[in-house]
Amino acid sequence: MTSRKTLPLIAALALVAMTACTSMSPKSPMSFFVSSTGSGRGADFGGLAGADQHCQSLAEAAGAGQRRWHAYLSTSAVGDTPAVNARERIGSGPWRNAKGEVIANSVDELHGTNNLNKLTALTEKGEVNNGRGDTPNQHDILTGSTPEGMATEATCNNWTSSTNGSAIVGHHDRTGLDESAPAKSWNASHATRACNDEALVSTGGAGRLYCFAVD
Repeated sequence: MTSRKTLPLIAALALVAMTACTSMSPKSPMSFFVSSTGSGRGADFGGLAGADQHCQSLAEAAGAGQRRWHAYLSTSAVGDTPAVNARERIGSGPWRNAKGEVIANSVDELHGTNNLNKLTALTEKGEVNNGRGDTPNQHDILTGSTPEGMATEATCNNWTSSTNGSAIVGHHDRTGLDESAPAKSWNASHATRACNDEALVSTGGAGRLYCFAVD
Protein backbone atom coordinates (compact mmCIF):
# COMPACT_ATOMS: atom_id res chain seq x y z
CA MET A 1 0.00 0.00 0.00
CA THR A 2 1.28 3.46 -0.92
CA SER A 3 1.52 5.77 2.07
CA ARG A 4 0.30 9.34 2.02
CA LYS A 5 3.88 10.53 2.51
CA THR A 6 5.10 8.93 -0.70
CA LEU A 7 2.34 10.38 -2.90
CA PRO A 8 3.96 13.84 -3.25
CA LEU A 9 7.28 12.17 -4.13
CA ILE A 10 5.63 10.06 -6.83
CA ALA A 11 3.91 13.13 -8.25
CA ALA A 12 7.20 15.04 -8.31
CA LEU A 13 8.99 12.22 -10.10
CA ALA A 14 6.21 12.03 -12.66
CA LEU A 15 6.52 15.74 -13.31
CA VAL A 16 10.28 15.43 -13.81
CA ALA A 17 9.73 12.56 -16.25
CA MET A 18 7.18 14.56 -18.23
CA THR A 19 9.51 17.56 -18.40
CA ALA A 20 12.35 15.37 -19.61
CA CYS A 21 10.21 13.90 -22.35
CA THR A 22 9.14 17.35 -23.46
CA SER A 23 12.71 18.65 -23.56
CA MET A 24 13.73 15.63 -25.64
CA SER A 25 11.06 16.22 -28.29
CA PRO A 26 12.54 16.03 -31.79
CA LYS A 27 13.45 19.19 -33.65
CA SER A 28 11.26 20.28 -36.51
CA PRO A 29 12.65 19.18 -39.89
CA MET A 30 12.11 22.73 -41.15
CA SER A 31 15.33 24.72 -41.02
CA PHE A 32 14.65 27.48 -43.56
CA PHE A 33 11.76 29.78 -44.38
CA VAL A 34 10.87 33.19 -45.73
CA SER A 35 9.15 35.20 -43.03
CA SER A 36 5.43 35.52 -43.65
CA THR A 37 5.48 39.05 -42.22
CA GLY A 38 7.83 41.99 -41.93
CA SER A 39 8.50 44.18 -38.93
CA GLY A 40 5.68 46.62 -39.67
CA ARG A 41 8.35 49.32 -39.53
CA GLY A 42 9.95 48.90 -42.91
CA ALA A 43 13.53 47.65 -42.58
CA ASP A 44 13.72 48.57 -38.89
CA PHE A 45 13.91 45.37 -36.84
CA GLY A 46 15.81 46.90 -33.96
CA GLY A 47 19.09 45.51 -35.31
CA LEU A 48 20.23 41.95 -35.87
CA ALA A 49 18.96 40.77 -32.49
CA GLY A 50 15.47 42.02 -33.28
CA ALA A 51 15.52 40.41 -36.72
CA ASP A 52 16.64 37.11 -35.22
CA GLN A 53 13.83 37.32 -32.67
CA HIS A 54 11.35 37.97 -35.48
CA CYS A 55 12.45 34.72 -37.14
CA GLN A 56 12.40 32.89 -33.80
CA SER A 57 8.87 34.05 -32.96
CA LEU A 58 7.50 33.00 -36.35
CA ALA A 59 9.24 29.63 -36.05
CA GLU A 60 7.79 29.07 -32.59
CA ALA A 61 4.29 29.83 -33.87
CA ALA A 62 4.86 27.23 -36.60
CA GLY A 63 6.06 24.55 -34.16
CA ALA A 64 9.77 24.92 -34.95
CA GLY A 65 10.79 26.82 -31.85
CA GLN A 66 13.09 24.02 -30.66
CA ARG A 67 15.67 25.34 -33.12
CA ARG A 68 17.70 28.56 -32.86
CA TRP A 69 16.90 30.90 -35.75
CA HIS A 70 18.84 33.73 -37.35
CA ALA A 71 17.88 36.18 -40.08
CA TYR A 72 20.03 36.16 -43.20
CA LEU A 73 21.26 39.73 -42.83
CA SER A 74 24.60 41.47 -43.04
CA THR A 75 25.59 44.65 -41.23
CA SER A 76 28.21 47.26 -42.08
CA ALA A 77 31.10 48.32 -39.83
CA VAL A 78 30.43 51.17 -37.41
CA GLY A 79 33.37 52.66 -35.57
CA ASP A 80 35.20 49.84 -33.79
CA THR A 81 32.33 47.42 -34.44
CA PRO A 82 33.22 45.19 -37.40
CA ALA A 83 30.90 44.28 -40.23
CA VAL A 84 28.85 41.09 -39.96
CA ASN A 85 28.47 38.79 -42.97
CA ALA A 86 25.15 37.02 -43.43
CA ARG A 87 26.82 33.81 -44.60
CA GLU A 88 28.68 33.50 -41.31
CA ARG A 89 25.66 33.63 -39.01
CA ILE A 90 23.31 30.96 -40.38
CA GLY A 91 24.98 27.73 -39.32
CA SER A 92 26.40 25.09 -41.66
CA GLY A 93 23.31 23.43 -43.15
CA PRO A 94 21.70 21.48 -44.59
CA TRP A 95 18.53 23.56 -44.72
CA ARG A 96 15.05 22.30 -45.54
CA ASN A 97 11.80 24.17 -46.12
CA ALA A 98 8.46 23.46 -44.46
CA LYS A 99 7.83 20.59 -46.90
CA GLY A 100 11.18 18.98 -46.23
CA GLU A 101 12.71 20.01 -49.54
CA VAL A 102 16.44 20.72 -49.38
CA ILE A 103 17.34 24.34 -50.12
CA ALA A 104 21.08 23.82 -49.78
CA ASN A 105 23.38 21.37 -48.04
CA SER A 106 26.09 23.84 -47.08
CA VAL A 107 27.00 27.53 -46.99
CA ASP A 108 29.00 27.17 -50.20
CA GLU A 109 26.13 25.42 -51.97
CA LEU A 110 23.71 28.08 -50.76
CA HIS A 111 25.89 30.75 -52.38
CA GLY A 112 26.48 28.65 -55.47
CA THR A 113 24.00 26.26 -57.05
CA ASN A 114 21.13 26.07 -54.57
CA ASN A 115 17.51 24.96 -54.81
CA LEU A 116 15.97 28.27 -53.80
CA ASN A 117 13.14 29.48 -56.04
CA LYS A 118 9.51 30.57 -55.83
CA LEU A 119 8.20 27.05 -55.21
CA THR A 120 10.75 26.19 -52.53
CA ALA A 121 11.19 29.55 -50.74
CA LEU A 122 8.14 28.88 -48.58
CA THR A 123 6.98 30.70 -45.47
CA GLU A 124 7.12 29.11 -42.03
CA LYS A 125 3.52 28.08 -42.70
CA GLY A 126 4.49 26.20 -45.85
CA GLU A 127 2.89 28.79 -48.11
CA VAL A 128 4.22 30.08 -51.43
CA ASN A 129 5.25 33.74 -51.37
CA ASN A 130 4.01 36.13 -54.02
CA GLY A 131 6.53 36.71 -56.78
CA ARG A 132 6.86 38.72 -59.95
CA GLY A 133 3.55 38.53 -61.87
CA ASP A 134 1.49 38.13 -58.70
CA THR A 135 -0.55 40.90 -57.10
CA PRO A 136 1.07 42.27 -55.09
CA ASN A 137 4.60 41.34 -56.06
CA GLN A 138 6.55 40.63 -52.84
CA HIS A 139 9.70 38.96 -54.11
CA ASP A 140 12.17 41.46 -52.58
CA ILE A 141 13.74 39.90 -49.47
CA LEU A 142 15.98 42.04 -47.24
CA THR A 143 19.62 40.88 -47.03
CA GLY A 144 22.08 43.80 -47.09
CA SER A 145 24.51 41.38 -48.72
CA THR A 146 26.65 40.70 -51.76
CA PRO A 147 26.04 37.58 -53.90
CA GLU A 148 28.67 35.86 -51.75
CA GLY A 149 26.81 36.72 -48.56
CA MET A 150 29.22 39.43 -47.45
CA ALA A 151 28.39 42.80 -45.89
CA THR A 152 27.49 45.93 -47.84
CA GLU A 153 26.81 49.52 -46.80
CA ALA A 154 23.13 49.28 -47.81
CA THR A 155 21.57 47.94 -44.60
CA CYS A 156 19.13 50.69 -43.51
CA ASN A 157 21.46 51.72 -40.70
CA ASN A 158 22.08 48.10 -39.79
CA TRP A 159 18.37 47.31 -39.64
CA THR A 160 17.47 50.07 -37.21
CA SER A 161 16.04 52.66 -39.64
CA SER A 162 12.68 53.00 -41.35
CA THR A 163 13.56 56.42 -42.80
CA ASN A 164 16.97 57.17 -44.28
CA GLY A 165 19.16 54.92 -46.38
CA SER A 166 18.45 51.82 -48.44
CA ALA A 167 18.99 48.08 -48.29
CA ILE A 168 20.11 45.39 -50.69
CA VAL A 169 17.40 42.84 -51.42
CA GLY A 170 17.27 39.54 -53.28
CA HIS A 171 14.52 37.95 -55.36
CA HIS A 172 13.19 34.76 -53.79
CA ASP A 173 11.56 33.80 -57.11
CA ARG A 174 14.82 34.33 -59.05
CA THR A 175 13.10 36.59 -61.61
CA GLY A 176 13.30 40.29 -62.43
CA LEU A 177 13.06 42.83 -65.23
CA ASP A 178 15.58 40.98 -67.41
CA GLU A 179 17.75 37.88 -67.60
CA SER A 180 20.77 39.42 -65.86
CA ALA A 181 22.48 37.77 -62.90
CA PRO A 182 21.31 40.42 -60.41
CA ALA A 183 17.68 40.06 -61.54
CA LYS A 184 17.90 36.34 -60.83
CA SER A 185 19.84 36.65 -57.59
CA TRP A 186 18.18 35.34 -54.43
CA ASN A 187 20.25 37.59 -52.15
CA ALA A 188 21.68 40.57 -54.10
CA SER A 189 19.38 41.94 -56.78
CA HIS A 190 19.18 45.68 -56.12
CA ALA A 191 18.89 48.39 -53.49
CA THR A 192 15.57 49.65 -52.18
CA ARG A 193 14.52 53.26 -52.70
CA ALA A 194 14.36 53.87 -48.96
CA CYS A 195 13.78 51.97 -45.71
CA ASN A 196 10.10 52.59 -44.98
CA ASP A 197 7.25 50.24 -45.81
CA GLU A 198 6.07 52.35 -48.74
CA ALA A 199 9.49 52.31 -50.36
CA LEU A 200 9.88 48.57 -49.88
CA VAL A 201 6.48 47.92 -51.43
CA SER A 202 7.22 50.21 -54.37
CA THR A 203 9.99 47.95 -55.68
CA GLY A 204 8.19 44.67 -55.03
CA GLY A 205 8.77 43.85 -51.38
CA ALA A 206 7.12 43.61 -47.99
CA GLY A 207 10.06 43.83 -45.59
CA ARG A 208 10.45 40.06 -45.33
CA LEU A 209 13.48 38.03 -44.25
CA TYR A 210 15.18 34.76 -45.01
CA CYS A 211 15.28 32.78 -41.76
CA PHE A 212 17.76 29.94 -41.19
CA ALA A 213 18.09 27.47 -38.32
CA VAL A 214 21.65 27.62 -37.02
CA ASP A 215 21.44 24.30 -35.14
